[in-house]
Amino acid sequence: MKKITGICLLLFIFMFSACAQKQENQKSSDATVSIDEISYTEKDAEIFADILSKFKDGSEKPIATLIPEIGKYFLGNEYVAHTLEVNDSEKLIVNLRELDCTTYAENLLALARTLKSENQTFEQFATEIKKIRYRDGELDKYPSRLHYFSDWIYNNRDNALVTTPADSFGNPFPNQVSFMSSNPDKYKHLDNNPEYVYIIEQQEKEINGNNYYYLPKEQIADYEHLLRQGDIIGLTTSIEGLDVAHVGVLVEQNGRLHLLHASQSNLKVEISDEPISSFLKPNSKNTGIMIARPVEVN
Repeated sequence: MKKITGICLLLFIFMFSACAQKQENQKSSDATVSIDEISYTEKDAEIFADILSKFKDGSEKPIATLIPEIGKYFLGNEYVAHTLEVNDSEKLIVNLRELDCTTYAENLLALARTLKSENQTFEQFATEIKKIRYRDGELDKYPSRLHYFSDWIYNNRDNALVTTPADSFGNPFPNQVSFMSSNPDKYKHLDNNPEYVYIIEQQEKEINGNNYYYLPKEQIADYEHLLRQGDIIGLTTSIEGLDVAHVGVLVEQNGRLHLLHASQSNLKVEISDEPISSFLKPNSKNTGIMIARPVEVN
């Protein structure tokens, strides 16, 4: 009996320590970053101030409404790739001047969350970016960034920033990511830091062991009524080793949902001409969509 009691005590200590560590990590990720921790330009701060001025009166709107409204502010802005790869080491980059599809979606979610918070400052905006972009909100070198968008969606779900509605009506997504560890020469930080490749490979194995759900492109029209304006979607792909090839936000146009996104093909932020149900062409490598629904900020 004493032996069993001892085991129970050890188990309790282990669980208590794990819980305490998780709470400590959460406190760390919630702490507002200082201006010295942010890599940005004066122009980024000016754009943020302009957005704050234009949209602060709409801060009481639902986040699902606010995200597309802010998104339209950037219509016509130039698409620029690799905006997070400019430094030799991982930094908390805030760039509102140059957008790729992922940073565009991250910025919109972070801007909306900042506008709906009590602390509407540039530092708070950067803090929201950090929560969204990094695993459990912790920036710790290049591998801590949520590089695969399926991982981005589900890690942000686990941290109560988004929900994953397709879990209830979608199909299981056969996620088998390996592209980064198989092609380290395509990534500046992996090429310069070979020790990161093993870490990324282990993360890929963990990602592949989790459950994910998506809506195949053939079913989008039938389930469009379950999608919502403000949903952040990842376009899944048949490219070997990748999960998602493009990211955007759903916006309502004439009663239909279209894609608001930083287009790599047209090199600018735009709204798709066709609804999302017909945006993914039958002969394209896009296989469907994964869905992240932003959680309302109380």
